[in-house]
Formats: sequence, structure tokens, C-alpha cells
Amino acid sequence: MPRPFRTTGFRRPGIWALVLSAVLAAAIWQSDSAAAPSLFDSEETPHGDLKPFPKWTGSLERYFRNEKALEGSCADRTSKACKFSFWFEMIEKARGKPEKTQLNIVNRFLNRYRYVVDPVNWGVKDYWAIPQEFFSKYGDCEDYSIAKYLTLRALGWTPDRLRIVILRDMNLKVMHAVLAVEMDGGFRILDNQLSLVVDSGRIHHYAPIFSVNENGWWRHKPKGGGGLRTSR
Repeated sequence: MPRPFRTTGFRRPGIWALVLSAVLAAAIWQSDSAAAPSLFDSEETPHGDLKPFPKWTGSLERYFRNEKALEGSCADRTSKACKFSFWFEMIEKARGKPEKTQLNIVNRFLNRYRYVVDPVNWGVKDYWAIPQEFFSKYGDCEDYSIAKYLTLRALGWTPDRLRIVILRDMNLKVMHAVLAVEMDGGFRILDNQLSLVVDSGRIHHYAPIFSVNENGWWRHKPKGGGGLRTSR
């Protein structure tokens, strides 16, 4: 079974690597964020500390901690790889395709799965599942987004181009989550409510609150002031 999960950027390095990373991040974070396009035409404030997001960092830690369990083959009865072979096959099908094609393949594949709210699934108000959990028990909007994020990481997309966005759907008056992918000077949105991958500029009823990836997070507010708050 090929191992598609050669992701980088979240494994714990040595102390000197951490110090160097912190120095470099402080030097380039503001300039890189200023150069990035605005998400849903909002004002963004970048932050590098992920401590306020334990559900997100916890899901990443579980994912990479269990990564070795995805190795092996169906011939090995102790391996869990065979259980997720359909996922691996989709990743290999998408690998090497143009970026827009990859986004469409990943979005369509993950959107096939059933929507189940966290209180039913996990008995808690809010749980951020990893893909293995999503495929076993399905999930809600942030679980679709996490699965899409980590699938694209397995395809070689870098974290700086990916963001999980927590927002308010102004039409339905509910909280929602999508995956935003930076491309061609803007963002493409992978949404479990939309069958197609669309440009963020075509969506006018989403009000982003915060977005996050492996490197940091952004606080969003409407241009001109105001804003919404939600729990993380």
C-alpha cells in the first residue's frame, strides 16, 4: 500500500529548530499575510499562536500520531491501511492532476458522506474529527473541512495555501465551516453545501469570523468595522 501522507510542517522539531522557526515566523508572518488576498472581502488580522485553538491542534496531533497506522497492506491483518484504501485510491487518482481538477475531485469525494452533528456522533457540543474518524462515523461541516484540508496536504499542497474558515451563514443564520484554498490571487471554496468549487468572490452571504491552518490563524471582521464572535 503506497503511503500518501508525506505532510510536513507539524511534526515536533528540536529546540533549536523551534527557536529558528519562531525568529523566521516573526520576520515574515506580517509581510506574507499582508500580501495574501482578502477572504470574503473581510479585514484580516494574522496571529501566529495556535494555543487558542486546542480542538484544531488536537485533531492535527491525533492525525499525525496515528499516521503510522495507515501504513501497510491488506495482506497484513494488523494494518488499518486496508480499511481506508478507498481514500488512498482517490488520492492517487488525483495526484499529478491540475490543481483545479484536484480540488474538484477532493470536494466531490468528501461531500458524498453523510452530515451528522457532533452531539449525535460524539456526545459533545463540538468535536473536530480527523479523516479516519470522519470516514467511520461521518461528521459536520468542520469535519468535512478538516478531511479536505488533510487530503490536500497528502497531495502536496502547502499549509500556507489552505485555511479552515469558521463563519456565519447570513442566509440561514447559522455557524458554518468551509475550506478556503488560495489560488490565482484569490480563494477557492470547498463547501459541503456546494457540489462545485467556487471563487470566494461569488459568495456574498458568508461572514468569516476566524480562519486557521497549521502555521497560524486570522481574525476576520467586515471592512469598516464590526464583527462576530464564536467559541473556538
